[in-house]
Amino acid sequence: MDLFAALERLMRMDDQVWRRHASPWSVWTRVAAVPLLVLAIWSRMWIGWWAAPAVAAIVVFLFANPRLFPPPRQPDNWASKATFGERAYLARRSVPIPAHHRRAAVVLTTVSFIGAAVLVYGLVRLEITATLVGLCLMAGAKLWFVDRMVWLFEDMCRTEPCYRDWLVPEPTSQEPCRTR
Repeated sequence: MDLFAALERLMRMDDQVWRRHASPWSVWTRVAAVPLLVLAIWSRMWIGWWAAPAVAAIVVFLFANPRLFPPPRQPDNWASKATFGERAYLARRSVPIPAHHRRAAVVLTTVSFIGAAVLVYGLVRLEITATLVGLCLMAGAKLWFVDRMVWLFEDMCRTEPCYRDWLVPEPTSQEPCRTR
């Protein structure tokens, strides 16, 4: 099973949602929401069950986020390319990607999951060191993964001309390329 494709289905990402998610506002507010989610979960220590609405609001925001912002006017920025790279990575079965990008994605995702496990442990046990180490490991690996997706997208633009079309501010489609 492809975890990345399962998450895409869970988030209900279609062509229009991907275009909107390529907004730097979408990318950076999602990055900022993760530490806020950790803080909201941790706040149960101070405010008890009143932390639940904050946690719920952030979870709803994370789901809605790719739909909240308009598509970028100039999609040739780092955040947009990162989103395009993720889309190209998800299409790797129909349009093969270089092996070094596949390996890096798997390694970085594994490190991120390990960090998430440490983070969850820290949040459950209210252990600050485990929480911060887990958050740093998870977020650091995820940001490295996202940066790697920029590299993947730039590599794919050199070999698959249809990906270059995504850099046009108003593309007619952002469907992944298809093998010929």
